[in-house]
Amino acid sequence: MFGYRAVTGEIQMGIDATGKYNVRVNDGSIDLSVTTTDDAYGDYHIGILHKNNTRINLEYYDTSGGFTGNNQNGSFNQEVRFNAASFDIGKYYTSHEMGGEFNALIIFNRQLTDAEIADVKEPFERKDLWRLFAVWCTLRGIKLPDWPQFEETPTRRIKGRFDELSNTRKFRESIPDWLDELGQQELGDKWDAELAALNKQAPVVLRVNRLKSDIGALQTALAEEGHETENIKPYKDALQLQERGNVFTTEAFKNGLFEVQDASSQLVAPYLDVEPGMRVVDTCAGAGGKTLHLAAQMDNKGQLIALDIYGNKLKELKRRARRAGAFNIETRVIDSTKVIKKLHNSADRVLIDAPCTGLGVLSRNPDAKWKLQLDFVEKIQATQQSILKDYSKIVKPGGKMVYATCSILPSENQEQIKKFLKTEEGSDFSIEKQKTVLSSESGYDGFYMCLMVKKDKA
Repeated sequence: MFGYRAVTGEIQMGIDATGKYNVRVNDGSIDLSVTTTDDAYGDYHIGILHKNNTRINLEYYDTSGGFTGNNQNGSFNQEVRFNAASFDIGKYYTSHEMGGEFNALIIFNRQLTDAEIADVKEPFERKDLWRLFAVWCTLRGIKLPDWPQFEETPTRRIKGRFDELSNTRKFRESIPDWLDELGQQELGDKWDAELAALNKQAPVVLRVNRLKSDIGALQTALAEEGHETENIKPYKDALQLQERGNVFTTEAFKNGLFEVQDASSQLVAPYLDVEPGMRVVDTCAGAGGKTLHLAAQMDNKGQLIALDIYGNKLKELKRRARRAGAFNIETRVIDSTKVIKKLHNSADRVLIDAPCTGLGVLSRNPDAKWKLQLDFVEKIQATQQSILKDYSKIVKPGGKMVYATCSILPSENQEQIKKFLKTEEGSDFSIEKQKTVLSSESGYDGFYMCLMVKKDKA
């Protein structure tokens, strides 16, 4: 019968600290936790070796940490970013009976480029894992065990190779080769600083819901619940937490006094220049972060139509709108072209918060850079242009439209607008203003927004 045994274990570590490696079979699943000795913010790989070299297949079962599982012969390889001093990895089942002890529970920092230093590539074989472990120990000053697998380990060469690779940006910043090349191609000299900024931990920023509160009142309410905040100029609706904390359990959040929204994202709704009483359409509303901001700016007056192709996201928007007290929002699922056609030439304002690569928000989604593929970049740009052409038809003559992305690539931003203006659908539009927000300059997410006005034919 297919057997399941378990391992429980804990590893104490920092960026350069040592770890506890022995874990023992216990009760039916692998349940791992990590407690760091400092703020171990970065990209990591997790690997497990068995004492008797038995092949190990780990299958994802459940995590509270929120990252997905991955089968590997001989190891479990999964990137994860530590945001604080502790992290509960979660539970995994082994694919066969796993009696005995494990002699190595390893957490590899991708920024230390162990695989490159060891000169091995995925998919890893068993001998590669021993080699990776030797590199990992050597770079941290840990004496290798007197095992046959570590005989003739070239310690000096490992250290020299590490010093050499540490000066290479793609290794230093932990980014795929193709993406590093793309960023350099599109941003030039700005890419180095931008990539470094996007590898830093993102601050927690709140947006006051002006339908229910104001900056001063919200600051006071949060302080009473133990969360100190500070104003951010020139973001008039924003407060930044002085220390990271769980604000979702506060009464202020439950009562709809604020939403968590990055400062750069908070620039988009005001850019659309809405007024109470207007008919406004948010075409890619999702769960409604910017929709709710628009509702507050409209003072709940007028009609705000939230569109999306995903009905479950719009259900979440409705729930958030109830909490926020935003009552002028109407949701519509885009389940056919008729939904858009019925809105042609009817809206005073249209927001296109277009799907994109998300390269401006890597500090919040660090795994995205490893999930992205070059063909997706090409596909999403085609989607963006199609959306621009289709949804721009909703704007009435004399109305305005904002195209926005959370990408920093000009090919998704300025270049898309240039292409659109040359099309039949874009011929009636002109640029009123546009703005690029870089993380390296603002300290917040990377964003782009362009306000266009449609010619009034009257």
